[in-house]
Amino acid sequence: MYKELISKQKIFFNLGKTLSYDTRIKYLKKLKEEIVNNEAEIEDALYKDLGKSSGESYMTEIGPVLKELNFQIKHLKKFMKPKKVGSPLALFPAKSYIYPEPLGTVLIISPWNYPFLLLLDPLIGAIAAGNTVIAKPSEFSTATTKITQKILQNVFEDEYVTVVEGEVYETTKLLEERFDYIFFTGSTNVGKIIMNAASKHLTPVTLELGGKSPAVIFNDADIKLAAKRIAFGKLINAGQTCIAPDYILIDKTKKEEFITYYKMYIEEFYTDTPLENDLYPKIISKKHFDRLISLYKDEDILFGGKYNDVKIEPTLLDIKDVNVKIMQEEIFGPILPILTFEKVNEVFEYLSKEEKPLAFYAFTRNKEIKKRILTTTSSGGLIFNDTLMHFANNNLPFGGVGYSGMGKYHGIDTFKTFSHYKAVVDRKTWLDINIRYQPITEKKKRIIKKINK
Repeated sequence: MYKELISKQKIFFNLGKTLSYDTRIKYLKKLKEEIVNNEAEIEDALYKDLGKSSGESYMTEIGPVLKELNFQIKHLKKFMKPKKVGSPLALFPAKSYIYPEPLGTVLIISPWNYPFLLLLDPLIGAIAAGNTVIAKPSEFSTATTKITQKILQNVFEDEYVTVVEGEVYETTKLLEERFDYIFFTGSTNVGKIIMNAASKHLTPVTLELGGKSPAVIFNDADIKLAAKRIAFGKLINAGQTCIAPDYILIDKTKKEEFITYYKMYIEEFYTDTPLENDLYPKIISKKHFDRLISLYKDEDILFGGKYNDVKIEPTLLDIKDVNVKIMQEEIFGPILPILTFEKVNEVFEYLSKEEKPLAFYAFTRNKEIKKRILTTTSSGGLIFNDTLMHFANNNLPFGGVGYSGMGKYHGIDTFKTFSHYKAVVDRKTWLDINIRYQPITEKKKRIIKKINK
């Protein structure tokens, strides 16, 4: 079904059309210009798909994409430059270096929750690294797909970058073909399907997944600030964020104070009627909406819980039993379960039984607790006293571990993800030492031992 399309891209790549610095930088700059020129249309599309305000659309999607473009444009020449490394005495005389080369034709499968950001962000790195790209956006974010496709068609030839629309059938058919790399962002369950399909061709993958990212609040934390930053991280995009705080673990003595401040900041952010506030996003589809309602309908609601046709209020749940359904799967909505602990050890005992999350948020000023978290827990990313903001730093790798994913990107790591770092040795011909050649005598063996010390 897609053989001809992929074949055209491979021919385009094999002709060396994407390799030069001048070509890569030209297309990255053209892409930046096209995004800037279509900013209003992108914001309008994100509002149609997810109810995102202009400000939120720029802060969480358009702005980060432009930032990544600027980063790649600024550093591309350095990223492409071969890196000299030392050569051991056994190779004398020789020159050794690491040569970054593109992988070829790559497939990028992006989700609906940040439909512009999570398609363009890896695509930028793939282009910077010199690849051709087939991009498969989500079927749920149709308005954003339309404007994204328009932008990419205005910048790239079809043989360079192509957008393939469709649902599960189209994705399945794409995965039957052989790519040089697959980059997927989405759920853990679909990630398993992607990895299984990729294994048939030994295709390497990056899987940006999710999981239940905890926000742990210890008794020495600034509770007011913690509530503000957790409210921000949880309610951006109405909780439809892979690194949103999924649940709260809080010192029992601080629970009521946290609830008071959390409610206060919801009112400050969205007034007392978030369901009617244009700054508060909607749930992407009825399917996802119904799933969220089913997750909390039988739980003890501390506040919130109301909804209209497309939006669900910020909702806080009092959880006593960790075996309930909402604690067994990623929430991906504006619902926040809260659990308490009395002793610090309880936190680590609980987390040791859970899968490694994509993000870990710990609110504490205690150096010993910070050190214990850093050294005894594993997560894709770790933030002390804030949420989400590690994603905004191009100098930090972003990615999961275990069930929350594999591989990483952002900044130099995006370039590395879509590159093969080839080991190169350039031997000189004016000298050839016979030590390595048969027969390996005792004398030669003694010399080899000395060389290898």
